[in-house]
Amino acid sequence: MALLAARAGRYREYAPPPALRRHFSRLWSHRLNDGPPATVAIVPDGYCDLLWIDGRLEVAGPDRTAAFPVIGPGATVIGARFAPGAAASWLKTPLSALVGLSVPLADIGRKETSEFEARLRDCPEPTADVALFGRLLEEAARHEEEPDRDAAVIFAAADSGRPAPGLPDRLGISERQLRRRCHHHFGYGAKTLERIRRFQRFLDVCRKAGTMPLARIALEAGFADQAHMTREVAELSTLTPAIILDQLGMRERSG
Repeated sequence: MALLAARAGRYREYAPPPALRRHFSRLWSHRLNDGPPATVAIVPDGYCDLLWIDGRLEVAGPDRTAAFPVIGPGATVIGARFAPGAAASWLKTPLSALVGLSVPLADIGRKETSEFEARLRDCPEPTADVALFGRLLEEAARHEEEPDRDAAVIFAAADSGRPAPGLPDRLGISERQLRRRCHHHFGYGAKTLERIRRFQRFLDVCRKAGTMPLARIALEAGFADQAHMTREVAELSTLTPAIILDQLGMRERSG
């Protein structure tokens, strides 16, 4: 059975420094547990991330369903989660071309990649990697364009559970333009983004659910009913709601 990434080691998030907040939602680090390798599920969240892993910079594109990367026990991954609307401009690549992929940043063509990788490899203290990673991104951000504002509105609507049909009027664009912008900035359409953000709301509810029954969790997360939640969670993660609730550690164990 797969483990959610949050259960497969120590995961920490950091607020980006002011110079990066337009471009990145979070900086983060994840150290996997030592011991026998586990099957780790990276579940979709609607974001694209820049990673420092195995001595190189990679772009983890948006996912439609869970990914199961091969990462060695004890490995540490450092990441920066792009803010909605920032990744396509930063990478000079539509995110529809990166769905479900992890691509070396060097292959995308950012000119400072080799220099950044060399400086990260030469970092004298492993515990200073996250800070150095952030400083390098700050250097790169000085010449970056402002993130697309419409993308932030689209993401916020999906995150809040408001239905997509009202978005074209709010943004003053057509349905076709909305579809193009969603694929450019998120990799897929508004409906898929809504499904993924509802799944993330489900995870948030599970983290604080305690003894809340699954039917109530379904309603709190925005599903039509428990059966709808079970189908969607299985399609997006390969796991059942009960397994996820157990893995997130908030349900009281009996015995």
